[in-house]
Amino acid sequence: MSALVVFVCVGSAAAQEKVFEWQRGTEESVRLDPSNYHGGKSYSSQGGTIHVDIDAQQPVSIFMTSAGEWNRAMQNPELLGSIRTVCLREHVVKVTYTCDLPREPMQLIVRDDRETQSSKAFAGLGAVLKSTEAVATAEPQLGGAMGVINAVGSGVAGILGRQSNATSRHFVAPNDVHIQYYRWICVSNCFPPEFQWIQQAKEEYKLTPFLKVYGGYAPDHDGELVSVKIKAPVPMLVAVVPASVANQLHAKPDMLEPALEKTACQQRGVQSQTFQCTFNAADGPQSLIVVPENLEKVPHKKTEVEFFASKCVANCALPPQNAEASVNPNP
Repeated sequence: MSALVVFVCVGSAAAQEKVFEWQRGTEESVRLDPSNYHGGKSYSSQGGTIHVDIDAQQPVSIFMTSAGEWNRAMQNPELLGSIRTVCLREHVVKVTYTCDLPREPMQLIVRDDRETQSSKAFAGLGAVLKSTEAVATAEPQLGGAMGVINAVGSGVAGILGRQSNATSRHFVAPNDVHIQYYRWICVSNCFPPEFQWIQQAKEEYKLTPFLKVYGGYAPDHDGELVSVKIKAPVPMLVAVVPASVANQLHAKPDMLEPALEKTACQQRGVQSQTFQCTFNAADGPQSLIVVPENLEKVPHKKTEVEFFASKCVANCALPPQNAEASVNPNP
């Protein structure tokens, strides 16, 4: 009987779990006057944890606010002082800032904490001295806030366009702030192989005294798992032996017992049984053999045989280390 190749179920992915860690991503250098605001990166609505290093010359406050509120404040600057603050950290100079984001679009805000008698005159946006481009590609199954979507909204972008040249802008009391963003990135086992049970043989037949041989199977990786299921009316011998041996058993039945001594993948005297074995690629082609233990009294009743192998179906040849990144989805 020729082997059937059918996808029947999804196996587990790789034996080793993916390993993630925080790594440096984009960065910004910003100059602020007293009471100035700076809108940093925007994050998606999928939640998660962010990780940012802040290094300022003078104290600043850091917080998250909704992207919608920030964009409205950019259109109406008088709203800046009343925008919502989430994960507020006040009066810091050098800090690692983290926040567990709610499930809504959020904006990172840095505000200069210095107050003066005329601070209202300086309230507004700072100027970006340097900003690197975002490189963040997130994995769909992470389920966290999957990276940066925009640096600022459309209203903010217009204002930054007018104020980005810090060298031509007059600062009363400049406060230089460096913002280092981090990416939650896979660093090991990033492309684990995926396995599925592939049907090698399946038959339902009326039992006879003759040996049944199911060939066409060869392991393609070390530690490959096979599964055999038998359901018969009488005790059966079930085994997986080298194909070169199985092909000779009809003509030379005396080879059966010596062959069984060399294979661990066998069951004796079973009627209803499912068992599994492992093979290495060097073992070469194998065949499943099935025969009644007692050849003298064989009822012509139905016998069922199924034979599966766990085969790699995706990421079988591991690609180079990937660069996928996002915020940490598991705070």
